[in-house]
Formats: sequence, structure tokens, C-alpha cells
Amino acid sequence: MERIGIRGKVVIAIIMIAGVSRFFPVMNFSPLAAMGLFGGAYLSKRWLALTLPLLAVWFSDILLNNTIYAHMNEGFTFFYQGWEWQYGAYLAITLLGMLIFRRGVSGPKVLGSSLVASALFFMISNFGIWASGLLYPLTLEGLLACYAAGLPFLKGTLFGDMFYSGVLFGGFYLLQQRFSELRPDRLRAN
Repeated sequence: MERIGIRGKVVIAIIMIAGVSRFFPVMNFSPLAAMGLFGGAYLSKRWLALTLPLLAVWFSDILLNNTIYAHMNEGFTFFYQGWEWQYGAYLAITLLGMLIFRRGVSGPKVLGSSLVASALFFMISNFGIWASGLLYPLTLEGLLACYAAGLPFLKGTLFGDMFYSGVLFGGFYLLQQRFSELRPDRLRAN
């Protein structure tokens, strides 16, 4: 089994620390999409880039759903209804990070990818709500009504994705300036 170098360990630590910030409740202002973009950009082990953000989301979901939101669930909850759509959105966002940042990271790419990540999450997660058939009729009008109802949440998602992308990518950039062993030219694999 391949070893994870210091750069990879720092990236993993940053993702895990970002996951903790989910416990500061602000409407849809979360690090989840940024964690996927960041992992997709900096983890050379693709299996790790795809699974680590999902594991961070899942562990924080377990804690949140069985403490703060326990009153909304019947018994201990491993997965909530519709989880597959949200987790699918996070996988798509991580793949986006792998694609966009394969030739390097830049400020415009970080900003652009965070905006695309917000749009992806909005489109996929709201489609999942509509597809469940529980809240909206399975018609075009029902789908449009679902997207319209989700618009108030989009603002928090946009700001959260941009903020956390700036913090994760910008923070790692500053760490790379301070510690040369974190720079990609110093390591063959992370």
C-alpha cells in the first residue's frame, strides 16, 4: 500500500478541520463543496480524494442527525432520506475539482469552480427533493416549483462555497509558501 506523504497528510487534516465547521449552524453556509474541490485538487490518490470528503460529510451527518436534529428522526440515523442525491452532488463536485485543477490551482479557477459547485449542488439536491415525489408533483411544474422553493437557500450555499474555498485553497497556499515540503515540486506523490 502506498504511503501518504506530508503534503497529503496536511491536505487530509485541512479537510477534516473544515468538516468540523459544519457544527456552526448558518443556513447552507458550509464547507462541504469546498472540501470536495480541495480534495479533488490536491489529493493525488483519487480514491482518497473521492472518499475523504464523503466520509467527513457522513461522520458529521451522523453527529448532527443524532444530536442537534435527533427530534426529526426516529431512532439512530445513519442516513437521512435523500442522502444519495446530496452525496452524489458532493462526488460530482470532487470530480469537478479533479478536472478543473489537474493543471494547477489559481485564484480564478478557485472562484469559478466554487460557483459551479454551488450550481451543481443546487441542481442535483433539489432534483432529488422533487424526484422523491413527497413534496412536489412529478411534473415539469412541480420541478420548477421545487427549484423556486430552493432559491432562498442558494445564497448561503454560494457564500459558503466561496468563503470556504478561499479559506482552504488560500490557507494551503500560505502554508506552501511557508513550508517548502508542501509544494508539489518538492514531492512526487502526496
